[in-house]
Formats: sequence, C-alpha cells, structure tokens
Amino acid sequence: MTPPPARAGRAGAPRAVRFDRHGPVDVLELVEVDRPAPGPGQVLVEVVATSVNPGEILVREGAFATTAPATFPSGQGSDLAGRVVEVGDGVADWSVGDEVLGWTDQRAAQAELVAVPAGQLTARPPSVPWEQAGSLYVAGGTAVAMAAAVPSAPGSTAVVLGAAGGVGSILTQLLVRDGVRVLAVVGAANAAWARSVGAEPVPHGDGLERRLGDAAPQGLAAAYDAHGGGYVDLVLRLGVPVDRVVTIIDFAGAERTGARTVFGHHVTTARVLADLAGLIASGELTVPIAATFPLARVREAYTLLAERHTRGKIVLVTGAGPVAAGTGAPAATHPSGDAV
Repeated sequence: MTPPPARAGRAGAPRAVRFDRHGPVDVLELVEVDRPAPGPGQVLVEVVATSVNPGEILVREGAFATTAPATFPSGQGSDLAGRVVEVGDGVADWSVGDEVLGWTDQRAAQAELVAVPAGQLTARPPSVPWEQAGSLYVAGGTAVAMAAAVPSAPGSTAVVLGAAGGVGSILTQLLVRDGVRVLAVVGAANAAWARSVGAEPVPHGDGLERRLGDAAPQGLAAAYDAHGGGYVDLVLRLGVPVDRVVTIIDFAGAERTGARTVFGHHVTTARVLADLAGLIASGELTVPIAATFPLARVREAYTLLAERHTRGKIVLVTGAGPVAAGTGAPAATHPSGDAV
C-alpha cells in the first residue's frame, strides 16, 4: 500500500489527512494546511494520537452523502489525545502544556494540530498510554452507551457479539467489572484475551447458536451486538427479549425486529471520558491496541481496519509524543474477523 503523498508547501506548516472526493482509501492524502487558530472557548491541541473507526470509512465512501454530506476538502477522525499549545479567549480551565484527551465534531482529529472546544476535553492521567487516550471517544463512549441502553444486573448472563473489537473489548470489560457473566463471542485467536479480562469465550462461526444455548441453558438476560451479520436475529431465536437486545451496526435488523440501537456520540461527554480514563489509570480497564501507524500511513491503517480482523483499536500517531509507530501488524487475527 502506497502512503498518501504529503504535498509540498510552506516549511513548518502543520499537516492533516484530507480527501476531496468520495471513494476508496486511495483518496486520502496527508497535506499541509493553515495553522488552526482557537476561537473563543477553544484550545489548540497538538495531537499525539488519534484512532480510526469504521464509521469514517462509510463517510469517506459516501454512504452518508445525503444525510451528513462532507464539505470538500474533508478531514477525518474524532478521537484525539495531545497537548494544549494555545488557548482561546474565555478559556480558564486549560493552560499551555496541559495533556488532554477528547474529541472534535469537525472530522478533523487526524492532524497535527486541531482546534477543539474546551468542554470536549478532559485531562490525560499520566499513567494512561497515549494510544489508549487517543482511542476513547468513539469506542469507549459507544461501549458506555450500549451498557446504559440495556443495563445488566450483577450475576446475570449476557452475550457480547464482536467482543474483541474496539467497542466490544471495552464493553466486555465494563460488564465484567459490574459483575455480569459475559459470554464473549470471539475468534479463536482472541479466546485467551477474553479469559484474561474475566469473560467466557464462545467461538463464532457455524454452530454459534447451539454453543450459546449450551453455555446459557437458563437463557441470556441481554445481548450486545457490536459486529452485525445477523446476530440480532440469532439472539432473538435464543429467546432474548427484543428490548434486551442492542446493536450499533445492524440498523436494518433493529428496524425490522424492534431491537435497540445506540450512537455513542449522543451521550458521550468529557465526564464520561474522564471516568473511562480513570478506570485505565487504576488498572480496571485497558484499551487493546491492535496496531499503530504514523499519520503518513493512514491508508494502511484504514485498509487493516476494513479487514475486521484486529483486536481493539488501530491508532495513528504524529510523532509529537513518546509513542513509537509500529509496523502495523495486528495484535491478533482471525479469518472471520472480530473488529468493530
């Protein structure tokens, strides 16, 4: 995969990922842009780490061109972690040098500098790795939203489908932490990981319905679908009440059956991110990092993401912090895929 070209321009100009038309991964370029200026109530963040998410593929390919059209040239990305380098008027809570994590709503996180509303940031605890800090908004917020949409009581049995993906890996840990018995539907390569976080791995593939029935003969109290591919119908056949099924991907199945759907950005706040970061800092939660890529290899990052084989998150790093960009090799793979 050829990295996107960095367009020649002014010395020292910040760079950002851009695309100027809908299309495949090859439309992505790393270009020099004007230095953002923080407006009133904003801070300028030097990005250290930002992650890639499946929804961004759909935006780039034009799936939302009628409902949420891009303005070209368009940027990409929501999650970010970095350092405050400039403070706009009216901002009292942040100072230059503060280490933060948060998000932007402007499809602009995959860049070296991003202007962000001050209220969309929270402090990065020093013990939280940059890669995990830069991966929390979409996956972490969505996991919290799923758990809130269908609360599971301690001692109950629930299934997480796609449990090793970006959302599923966090949700699985949150449910286990709350005392829920979690059946984690994963590929064989991720079974040991599921056990390590206190879940019970159940292999996906042919025979899954039978295996889940055998693992929960008294029935399942809830089902959390972070993968799609017909899982909503499968858990309904197992007798899970439709109002105890939530999906973040099978919207057609939810509309047809009445299962719940959630979008993390509807409920995620800086407080939610602070709570998640606190769990990471205390050792109660980890965000698995499948691979890291430098910003210039953004095409490779999305190519790997689209394969849906990775455990946890894929991260882009800018070189502004102590994060070494890796080779891009996934932490764990399975032919059928786990990642969402």
